[in-house]
Amino acid sequence: MASDPLVERMRAFGTTIFSEMSALAVRTGAVNLGQGFPDSDGPAEMIAAAGEALNSGANQYPPLPGIPALRAAITAHEQRFWGLTRDPDSQVVVTAGATEAIAASILALCEAGDEVVCFQPYYDSYAAAITLAGAVRRPVTLRPGADGRYHFDEAELRAAFGPRTRLLLLNSPHNPTGKVFTADELALIAELCHRHGVYAVTDEVYEHLVYTDAETPHIPLATLPGMADRTVRISSAGKSFSCTGWKVGWATGPAPLVSATLRVKQFLTFVNAAPFQPAVAVALGLPDSYFTEFRDVLQARRDRLVEGLRDAGFGVLPSAGTYYVTADITPLGGADGAEFCRAMPQRYGVVAVPTQVFYDDRDAGRHLIRFAFCKREHVIDEAVRRLRAPA
Repeated sequence: MASDPLVERMRAFGTTIFSEMSALAVRTGAVNLGQGFPDSDGPAEMIAAAGEALNSGANQYPPLPGIPALRAAITAHEQRFWGLTRDPDSQVVVTAGATEAIAASILALCEAGDEVVCFQPYYDSYAAAITLAGAVRRPVTLRPGADGRYHFDEAELRAAFGPRTRLLLLNSPHNPTGKVFTADELALIAELCHRHGVYAVTDEVYEHLVYTDAETPHIPLATLPGMADRTVRISSAGKSFSCTGWKVGWATGPAPLVSATLRVKQFLTFVNAAPFQPAVAVALGLPDSYFTEFRDVLQARRDRLVEGLRDAGFGVLPSAGTYYVTADITPLGGADGAEFCRAMPQRYGVVAVPTQVFYDDRDAGRHLIRFAFCKREHVIDEAVRRLRAPA
């Protein structure tokens, strides 16, 4: 028998870097600025609604597409913020976080050998889901330009599309770079999707975390002309409401694409998070002030960390959104982000994540590492203190 029973196509995927680095933080007592989870709870109204649901019997299987109140709240939220009109009964499915929504949509829409255009660096589950579907990645590289911001080459993007292209997978605001795709970039992406008859799957979990100094606001790809009919739009409660452990996400879009996603999703988790679904419905209806205040808090924490990283000698790239900022280790004599991050707990007492693991072309991101700033101020301050005075 083979020494490794895992199917060959998945052997390249080991334990996620997030699990590895978080375990390293626990083992060494380092400040964990690696994995992107907040260290404080979400809005009180949401927490109270979850407690009420737990105590009122909402603990059995919810409906397969999600409870009606949450589906209605999701459609109202998309209309309110992005002007998108959805039917809550046929154009929404609630999932076990955005990760399941991404996997289910890719598995539903891709045949073996189909090609998926995506931007690298990318969240690691993208590559795994594409591989599980038997599809092929066609990555387009985001590179820092003269302005420090990440850009892609138009010719490279155009060349990535071909006769086997089935999907365009887009994450904006983008993890790990903090990039927010501009209106011109999105128009080009939409043009290529139309020209090649390609569906789009968009991961927009950081939709409410675009900072006031960003060069562009968040623009859902589905809002561009003709894209609503070919886009599966994905988001979740985890990032907007600081409840990453609840794993409540959703996919919206035209009924045929949502139906296809649902038909796969039912055989992954079937349903999930029954008592949390009504609580997320409450959170989605919070006033605009919640979203702006939450953004402002995160922006202040970003600035706090960025200043500290620069004082410690890192080269810091601009972050327009998300929980993250990327830093260049070459000013500190670093050449390999993975080696640098594994040595950081001993050298600094801080954990970060090597960005190179999010690339097919590891050399493109070998000198970059990612820090998460979705932590309380005193945690960021302690991390900065340690980074300024390495052992």
